[in-house]
Amino acid sequence: MVLNTNTPNPAPISYAQAAVLAVQREMELDANVVVLGEDVGRGGIFGQYAGLQQRFGAQRVIDTPISEAAIMGAGVGMALAGLRPVVEMRVVDFALCGMDEIVNQAAKNRFMFGGQGRVPLVARMPGGIWDASAAQHSQSLEAWFAHLPGVVVVCPSTPQDNYSLLRAALQSGDPVIYIEHKTLWGAQGVVDENLQIPLGQAAVRRAGSALTLVSWSRQAGVCAQACEALAAEGIDVELIDLLSIWPWDRERVLTSCGKTRRLLVVHEAVQAGGFGAEIAATAAEATGCRIQRLGAPRIPVGYAPVLEAQSRISAEAVAAAVRAMLQ
Repeated sequence: MVLNTNTPNPAPISYAQAAVLAVQREMELDANVVVLGEDVGRGGIFGQYAGLQQRFGAQRVIDTPISEAAIMGAGVGMALAGLRPVVEMRVVDFALCGMDEIVNQAAKNRFMFGGQGRVPLVARMPGGIWDASAAQHSQSLEAWFAHLPGVVVVCPSTPQDNYSLLRAALQSGDPVIYIEHKTLWGAQGVVDENLQIPLGQAAVRRAGSALTLVSWSRQAGVCAQACEALAAEGIDVELIDLLSIWPWDRERVLTSCGKTRRLLVVHEAVQAGGFGAEIAATAAEATGCRIQRLGAPRIPVGYAPVLEAQSRISAEAVAAAVRAMLQ
């Protein structure tokens, strides 16, 4: 079903529907925007392409064989030839099969050839813990791509973010690693089609003065729950949702750290080597504020619920970390 939110007071739509709408709008505006990947013709495994092949045809919404290397390689070639492909990797875990095309082709082409070639593709690779899906389907690998020169890395948290940032990614002209959380697809929210969110701009979800709390993706929502609980105790936390991992909004984060003098960075990814370390180091160098990180232990995500829970960072754990820093 093709979506239309051009009404004065649109009804809430899901995170997945917001993505469909974003791709639909860009395909309507630019005939060079195409989609390729496994199962995109039937709407994608999360419904993030629902109705697009019926609207735009199989020449623009292209079902592919099961080969991530071939899909990503074809996307890079399409981009170099002037198209703007949306390259579907199904989940970030499967994108590892196409890493050479991402790391050595998409990311480096513009640099290696003096700007003569551009690779304006968006690689969608849903990340994060996927309920009861275990170690090979529940990874958070945004730090890998943030470490890679030549790509933009985006982690939208809400339906509005997913709509606005996906459109911004398709318009950017550079390769974008676009990581939607695997369990956010059903999240509901009103989407303003006219709202533009630039790549690299964070959102202040909650203003406060006691401590700066920085997170992204699904974990930003968990942190918002912790902030609600802390507010009931009279603890006023400033919550910043990065949205873009690279480039990240240093100015907004450092301004907040300068005000609160305390920083807690929380992410679902493994804490060791996580992107939170980059934020922490930058804040330490620039402001000298007190800093703590909170991430998952360095273990594979388990299948059994009791094991999977060991890799999750709960709102209670976030709140406890905040209280400890304020003592």
